[in-house]
Amino acid sequence: MSNEKVVTVTVNGSTVKLATPAHRTLLEALRHEGFVEIKCGCEKGDCGACAVLLDGEPVDSCLTLAWHADGREVTTIKGIGQPGNADPLQKAFIETGAAQCGYCTPGMIIAARSLLKDNPDPSLADVKRGLSGNLCRCTGYTRIFEAVQLAARELRGEGEAA
Repeated sequence: MSNEKVVTVTVNGSTVKLATPAHRTLLEALRHEGFVEIKCGCEKGDCGACAVLLDGEPVDSCLTLAWHADGREVTTIKGIGQPGNADPLQKAFIETGAAQCGYCTPGMIIAARSLLKDNPDPSLADVKRGLSGNLCRCTGYTRIFEAVQLAARELRGEGEAA
């Protein structure tokens, strides 16, 4: 008798069936299916590298059980934008040099996307608070904060991100 459950999830607009044990996290289940753009960092919810949008809200996929996403929509960094059709946040990260090694970048952009959805004109303090659950070991954060504010201006129609 198998202890696996079939979970149906919409990932970046495509329906995916995940056969997964009840204890498997969303991070593990999605990476097992080839969604390697979701990074595995601390596996305890401290770094934000594994962040995805679940029905439009950011979650740490390392703390979310796969079955919790059954019937729901998951958006990864690839669902936000890809080369040739990049999101203003992605363009701003490139333009400002905010993406150093790139490991934290998907989670940072997911968190920033959520922040800008709720607050299209964030102050620097708002950006710092909005990204406080995400760790970066390369940039010192200044360029990341600049990228988020640049993308916010672009999204408000006040200038181009790239």
